[in-house]
Amino acid sequence: CLLGHVDDLFPFFLRHAKQIFPMLDCMDDLRKISDLRLPPNWYPDARAIQRKIIFHAGPTNSGKTYHAIQRYLSAKSGIYCGPLKLLAHEIFQKSNNANVPCDLVTGEERVYANEDARQASHIACTIEMCSTNTPYEVAVIDEIQMIRDPARGWAWTRALLGLCAEEIHVCGEAAAIDLVTELMYTTGEEVEVRNYKRLTPLTVLDYALESLDNLRPGDCVVCFSKNDIYSVSRQIEARGLECAVIYGSLPPGTKLEQAKKFNDPDDPCKILVATDAIGMGLNLCIKRIIFNSIVKPTINEKGEKEIDSITTSQALQIAGRAGRFGSSFKQGEVTTMHRDDLVQLKEILNEPVRPLKAAGLHPTPEQIEMFAYHLPDATLSNLIDIFVSLSQVDGLYFVCNIDDFKFLADMIQHIPLNLRSRYVFCTAPLNRKEPFVCTTLLKFARQFSRNEPLTFDWLCRHTKWPLAVPKNIKELIHLEAVHDVFDLYLWLSYRFMDMFPDAVRVRDIQKKLDDIIQVGVCNITKLIRASQAAATPGTAEVVSEYFPLSRTQRDTSSLSDHHGAKSTGAFSIATEVSRERRVKNLRAYQSATRQEDLKSRGRGSLANRLLREGLLTQEMLRQLESEWQDQHRNGRYGIGSKTGDQNSSKEMGKKKK
Repeated sequence: CLLGHVDDLFPFFLRHAKQIFPMLDCMDDLRKISDLRLPPNWYPDARAIQRKIIFHAGPTNSGKTYHAIQRYLSAKSGIYCGPLKLLAHEIFQKSNNANVPCDLVTGEERVYANEDARQASHIACTIEMCSTNTPYEVAVIDEIQMIRDPARGWAWTRALLGLCAEEIHVCGEAAAIDLVTELMYTTGEEVEVRNYKRLTPLTVLDYALESLDNLRPGDCVVCFSKNDIYSVSRQIEARGLECAVIYGSLPPGTKLEQAKKFNDPDDPCKILVATDAIGMGLNLCIKRIIFNSIVKPTINEKGEKEIDSITTSQALQIAGRAGRFGSSFKQGEVTTMHRDDLVQLKEILNEPVRPLKAAGLHPTPEQIEMFAYHLPDATLSNLIDIFVSLSQVDGLYFVCNIDDFKFLADMIQHIPLNLRSRYVFCTAPLNRKEPFVCTTLLKFARQFSRNEPLTFDWLCRHTKWPLAVPKNIKELIHLEAVHDVFDLYLWLSYRFMDMFPDAVRVRDIQKKLDDIIQVGVCNITKLIRASQAAATPGTAEVVSEYFPLSRTQRDTSSLSDHHGAKSTGAFSIATEVSRERRVKNLRAYQSATRQEDLKSRGRGSLANRLLREGLLTQEMLRQLESEWQDQHRNGRYGIGSKTGDQNSSKEMGKKKK
């Protein structure tokens, strides 16, 4: 089999030369271990009972989850599985308020309804934490369409195939019905579909907002980057309006407080600026959704940065937050900031959501341990690579993206850990784009390997706790990273209790940190002004640099702070009806964006990064800029200096050689 694909496998053989010969000796065993074609067989307890599958299908704000939860509350025992801590916490509170004792289980937290820590009959958990061994009368799996998620889809597959419940209530988009039905056909279980319609009308307006002067109470401006959040919120407050701010990296407590502030009819804050983080997990009283942009920065399967238009599913999820049933707004509205985007938004919303084709899978610790038995000299990263290369899946499944896992595996490879502990560290939920969080995980693993407990005092020294209220955006971003570090500690404390013994004290200071971040977010426009005042002309604003400046930030930066001003020079994504033409223009835009970023932002971004990493001070930067300007005026870097540049390049080439 391998010899028939020599050309395809040659790079694989080069990467794993040390493991090739042992692999050939045990190839049959490795192929059996990595055979993922029958995932239902991994859950014998679930296969031993006949489960009833009920699919609650409908759009946002249709009551589908409400009906599933009502059945959950009436059952003798039940488990709710959701994608977010916020959703699990909401069901936890709702259950206990209804006198149905319910425990909360997330990766970082356990809260028991009973004072003696005895397990309650009902559990609300994040989906990765659900037990496939405990029997329940009713299970609820929320947001089932996330079974296609390239990173987390495996958790929904595991819950759907493995939960031991007499009734499985699945909630989500109708686009998942066919896939769920096919998956259940392989287990011999039928699916009952219950369709729901939206409870309140949603209208796509025929006009764009065009100016922030046209905002009114109950409006939510949706952005797709922190840059846009900062820009729009400052412009809104420059007009004398208060706004709440919600984005993905904020702690859950801060998000809830900002939502509460926006929802409070007695609070002067009537405008919300948010990312697509509002798509699920928060109850918001929104009258009108305004898309500041309809293009979203993403990272593709190769880890490359891309900008693409939002999908129909994403647009419906976000737009559907307007006019929530039971709120003060009986009807929802949706529009765009720019007139050119409105036609395309209507087109996106009118397109049918594509049916889901496959469900995610992920190698289990047991499978990796069996691989390690046959390949004892392979690193964990290589074991994962080999497993994925040899794995076999049928058409209903795909192997989830393992880049984050491999990144962490490579990062801690030099630290002596047993395989099971190493695997746990590599599954830790963290953003690998956050250097401070990654560095902390490395220190955790190093101290863990020396069998030295990670104490509260050690953590306080590392994070420099206590921390002050942020004075600028840079400090706010750092506080968010520290909050993630506390989350990481709590997550590890439930897996290695002896080595991370101070979870209670860490949770206490995390709540205090949440309060500090809330103060910073409430004063976010002041932080932005402070950041810009501190920055020299050669530096960029201190914000997230995962992506280049989005089209929307370039557009909105030209908006006047005076009333009646309108956006000028807005770059328009093509609005032709043809999908192919739109994609073509979008690619052209991406290319133009990259070129513009290379020309205009390279120097600023580098300076900003060096400042943040402590490799450059403001004084050094001012001196460098002054020298550069002097040399530029003297012609050293002008047209006449071409020969000098070439000689310099040759000299650099010699040094490199």
